Amino acid sequence: MKKTVVLLYPQFSEYELSVALSILMQGKKPVVTVGVTNAPVTSEAGLTCIPDTTIEDVNLEEVDSLLLPGCMDIGVVMDDEELLAFIEKVATEERVIASISSSPLLLAKSRVLKGKKYTVGLTEECRRDTGVFELENYRDELVVRDGNVITARGRGFIEFGKCFGEALELTFEEAWYR
Repeated sequence: MKKTVVLLYPQFSEYELSVALSILMQGKKPVVTVGVTNAPVTSEAGLTCIPDTTIEDVNLEEVDSLLLPGCMDIGVVMDDEELLAFIEKVATEERVIASISSSPLLLAKSRVLKGKKYTVGLTEECRRDTGVFELENYRDELVVRDGNVITARGRGFIEFGKCFGEALELTFEEAWYR
């Protein structure tokens, strides 16, 4: 079975990943945590994680999906050209891409959202000011799935996790998340 890449970057929001990770576990889906470097990454709540590998070393032939957490301050990573290039590279194949809270900004900057409906945990002003979002494709919904791309606002993390599991055709107990 192919793996899901979980991107880790400074101040990532661990709670937004909780249901998605639980569903991946139930579905017996292998997960690999990936950082820009091998250095420990500290989440917004202070949880320190050590990535399994780096964006340079991950074997994309073994990957069928990408999971991006939100971030307390997306500005910390939004101009990281190496990270954006990795996201764009992953998206060139027909992989499931799931992004929550502020992280759809990274998808927009990587051109993954081009022509796709999306949602994001950023204000209309912020979406407009970044200059990378197709404003007409924004949907005021908790979770939006457009083909292989799933986006969500942070408070939709339960529905987001379930949508991700369904997109990967995993078997999981939905009643756990009511």
